[in-house]
Amino acid sequence: MQQHATDPSVFIRSMATRGHLGGLALAVPDAVRLLGAVGFPVVVVETVGVGQVEVEVAAASDTTVVVVTPGWGDSLQAAKAGLLEVADLFVVNKADRPGAAEAARDLRQMLALGPAKAWMPPIVETVAATGTGVDELWGAIARHRAHLIDSGGLERRRAERTAAELRKVVAAGFDRRLAELTASPRYAAALGDVVAGRCDPYEAADRLLGEG
Repeated sequence: MQQHATDPSVFIRSMATRGHLGGLALAVPDAVRLLGAVGFPVVVVETVGVGQVEVEVAAASDTTVVVVTPGWGDSLQAAKAGLLEVADLFVVNKADRPGAAEAARDLRQMLALGPAKAWMPPIVETVAATGTGVDELWGAIARHRAHLIDSGGLERRRAERTAAELRKVVAAGFDRRLAELTASPRYAAALGDVVAGRCDPYEAADRLLGEG
């Protein structure tokens, strides 16, 4: 990224999650949409972490690439449920190091044990330091995109992504309203009634929501 950060056709931005779970900032979908609207043909979203709570990137992208490294096999079993579900292709980076072949083998075995899919995630070996395998990786990404377009999966993914984004925006709005409500005198009065036994929490909640 350092080599391309000043390229006129490249824009790089780091975004904090600000406590949002899932490994992505809440504003990422907006940023992706904006970059597409101003003419960027490719948007790469990078996240970190492995596991069920860090795979939200799959809901924000057309193609999800999962990168592993040699020696990662010890944690593969614990992480495989989330990864096998979201990965459109796997990359074994640092493939020039011992253990790369074993990592690729483990992935192939797990994919073979999984359910049959119209698209079977390929496994590409790369060495980022030298650029080895990068052309093969880009070719695999292009083939997956062609598969999505031919099967109608691209439109479905984007419709699902839009629906999920709307739910998050609505949820964030509810959170703001809840924070405002719980800081209001009405909430304090309702809480007092519950503590004093004049009503139960359900009655108090109905009253607060009805008045809102």
